[in-house]
Amino acid sequence: MQRINKYGLESCTHVILNLPGSDRLDVVETAKVLSAMKTTEAKIHALYIIKGTSMAEEYLAGKLQLVSMEEYIERVILFLEYLDKGIVVQRLIGRAPESHTEFSNWGEKWWEIKGKIDRILEERDGYQGRLCDYLNGKALKKHEII
Repeated sequence: MQRINKYGLESCTHVILNLPGSDRLDVVETAKVLSAMKTTEAKIHALYIIKGTSMAEEYLAGKLQLVSMEEYIERVILFLEYLDKGIVVQRLIGRAPESHTEFSNWGEKWWEIKGKIDRILEERDGYQGRLCDYLNGKALKKHEII
């Protein structure tokens, strides 16, 4: 990331905030790392499971524990609040064709989930960067590329 930034290039980091085995601490750390690394843009995705994959087999066999939509929304809000306000967020949730997936967006429309995220942020007076203070970027200073 530092080499990309050195040349003034823009970068977009994609994150999935509801991977099996991940938790809210992972979400906070991801936001902190993206902020410290100075990515210019972020795209947030919810996990979707494509038919015919080994993950689909695990999901159908009940071996994967997926978080609820409500938990995903809480994770998105947490991520946004720890993410530097200067990072452009291109997406809060993605979508995949239902015909190709075993699991996608809890059976909800993407814009309905986005609307819920927006409403909760507004109700809580939350916003991107509200909790962002990750050593003022000093965490990576010693590793800067010259």
